[in-house]
Amino acid sequence: MPEIIMGRIVKGVGGLYETALESGERVSCRAKGAFRHDDIKPYVGDVVNIGYDDAGNPVISEIKERKNSLIRPPLANLDVIFVVLSAKNPTADLLTADKLIAIAEHNGIEPIIVISKRDLDSKNADKIKEIYEKCGFTVFDSELCTENSVECRGIYDFIKENLSDKISAFAGASGAGKSTLMNSLFKSLVIATGDVSRKIGRGRHTTRHVELFPMSELVGEGNGFFADTPGFTMLDFVRFDFFDKEDLPSTFREFSEYIGNCKYTKCTHTKEEGCAVLDALRKGKVPRSRHESYVDLFNILKEKHKWDNKQ
Repeated sequence: MPEIIMGRIVKGVGGLYETALESGERVSCRAKGAFRHDDIKPYVGDVVNIGYDDAGNPVISEIKERKNSLIRPPLANLDVIFVVLSAKNPTADLLTADKLIAIAEHNGIEPIIVISKRDLDSKNADKIKEIYEKCGFTVFDSELCTENSVECRGIYDFIKENLSDKISAFAGASGAGKSTLMNSLFKSLVIATGDVSRKIGRGRHTTRHVELFPMSELVGEGNGFFADTPGFTMLDFVRFDFFDKEDLPSTFREFSEYIGNCKYTKCTHTKEEGCAVLDALRKGKVPRSRHESYVDLFNILKEKHKWDNKQ
């Protein structure tokens, strides 16, 4: 019987998983039946052991412990997530973005903000940039990111210098320009892009599944991967258990220096007198849109019942 080998899942479609081995080979296999009985599903990004069934066919026999995982999109062991926000057409929904950022922060994934379509609304691009830079995030913004543009080169150099050995993902609402940006950054990729519907102001979905691409092929070096994902519109805090209300303040990094300095020990940072976060908000040290997102999420989590949660 062939020996057990280890690899990383780079693509999964219809129950068939493509796994990259350290040797550079790719193996397509299914997961062993026991996973279904235990309600376990392999994710793209998982490190797995591959064994063999009685017929000698390769099967995923073990999923190694995950550093983290996202539910939507289904992706495991991420280090960095690039959140692509469009200045216009469609205008970025900051609450949706902040939900994704909060989930990333809770899971130890570093969010990096990329503002697209600056040329369509430079004022809104400046507004978004100011919000997230004030919170301490790395922010890139661009017009049409072409191969020779300064903005595109800056993002590319950052990836090559800092992320070549990490697993990173692009996430963005449909039509935000995520796939166009990835194609501009990485010439070896051919990712389908869709026009924005004039009627509803949204992009047509073009990416149907999660797939990892080797950094060695994209930037010429490294053992990491870059992911293309279908987007991040399914961030339902009511139906899914991302984290508890008590964990919420720590997912807003701009609150960190103020938490613990409030008048009341059990301050919710929503309306209390003597709240250090609200004082920082009044002084302009905490962006208003971010605090509004925090309050929205707090109210959702406050009304949530444990037994309604889904993993």
